[in-house]
Amino acid sequence: MLQERQVERLGSNRPIPVDVRVVAATKEDLLALSRQQKFRADLYFRLDVVALELPPLRERREDIPLLFEHFVLQAAARYGRDPPELTPALARELLAQAWPGNVRELRNAADRYVLGLRTGSVAGSFGANDRPLPLPDLVEQFERSVIIEALRQHDGRLSRTAEALGIAKTTLHDKIRRYGLATDGSSAGSDGAKERVS
Repeated sequence: MLQERQVERLGSNRPIPVDVRVVAATKEDLLALSRQQKFRADLYFRLDVVALELPPLRERREDIPLLFEHFVLQAAARYGRDPPELTPALARELLAQAWPGNVRELRNAADRYVLGLRTGSVAGSFGANDRPLPLPDLVEQFERSVIIEALRQHDGRLSRTAEALGIAKTTLHDKIRRYGLATDGSSAGSDGAKERVS
């Protein structure tokens, strides 16, 4: 069915075309498993049309407040409640958590928040068993998200972004490289053409 895009009913010889899309998720390296004959190679190559790598939340912390707000709005609609205010202090608390359960854990935290089941501290409501990140990691994550947001606000222009952040352009370049923020390779010419970060 995956290959031919058609099926036959039992007892029938007439093929029936089907229009389906298969979305499969895994934490394993299926290609490596297929080479070890622990996963069917033919199935792997039928599924491997488009592969999307989704890094864990700890590697994309700038997404946490936005995802949390999205889940809060969904939960508020589901439970028939007004969505509670998302404060900067709450965003800082969310960023401080390790989130080993990734997006599922964040969605559950949003549900609890909408239902008013918060117990005072973020550790009490967003995962009491989670150890907060060490201060150096928090500082790096905060700096990375500030740089990403500043680049967005200044349309990827490095000179303007560096000026807005109050740092040298070379320092900004170093930080972009250090945090693995992709650039498109363009640079400002003598006419002051824009440098962009994607």
